[in-house]
Amino acid sequence: MNRKIIYTNFRNIVGIVVISSVFMVPAVFAQSSEELAKKLANPIASLISVPFQLNYDTDIGANDEGDRYLLNIQPVIPLSLNDDWNVISRTILPVLSQDDVFPGEGSQSGLGDVVQSVFFSPKRPTKSGWIWGAGPVFLVPTASDSLLGAKKWGLGPTAVVLKQNGPWTYGALANHIWSVAGESKRQDINSTFLQPFLSYTTRGAVTFSLNTETTYDWKSEQWAVPVNVTTTKVMRLGNQLVSVGGGVRYWAESTNGGPEGLGARLLITLLFPK
Repeated sequence: MNRKIIYTNFRNIVGIVVISSVFMVPAVFAQSSEELAKKLANPIASLISVPFQLNYDTDIGANDEGDRYLLNIQPVIPLSLNDDWNVISRTILPVLSQDDVFPGEGSQSGLGDVVQSVFFSPKRPTKSGWIWGAGPVFLVPTASDSLLGAKKWGLGPTAVVLKQNGPWTYGALANHIWSVAGESKRQDINSTFLQPFLSYTTRGAVTFSLNTETTYDWKSEQWAVPVNVTTTKVMRLGNQLVSVGGGVRYWAESTNGGPEGLGARLLITLLFPK
């Protein structure tokens, strides 16, 4: 499989997502687009959403000759526990297609490992306006190819804290995963993820965002620090409410054989407000 085929496959996936969203059952638009855009900036908002995040990175591998398309499918489902608490399920299902990442191994395409987070969050902010949630995170070895996953089961804690002040949203999400089972020949996992974020939402429901998705591998003692700048807008495609946008990212720090330089990101999020 060459790079042209990889690109065509992921272009088709994005096309299917856009077209299918046009024909989905109409949502009830009881909230303004600006309110929904602000909820999207909150990782634990009471809003059902299905983000499709397509990333492209290059200069990967020992010879810096590899490139990768990574489509993260990230459904967010909030549930009400009682009058005071919500539980929010956040799933990351990666679909990858990569070429020349591992010298001599050619191309790989398929599923990666699922990361499942569960946040328990108060329905009302604190007196000072902070919103928070905490709970467990799980790593599930669902990769369809041994070169696309860790072959390990993992778990650990996760937490998020943020504040929304007018058009601004700022805060951070973090988790830590230890491997607890899996293939003994594969390296154990001991990894910290940090995601500080800042966004500004206009009255026209356009959101400008800045974040990093930093990972520190305690086994190899290496950092991976992509800095992402994106712009999104809430709109309707047919009868479906969506947020669409994109941006660029720069790898300020990378692991040995990890991506380098500039990358790109496209975002399509299906919204299902109550």
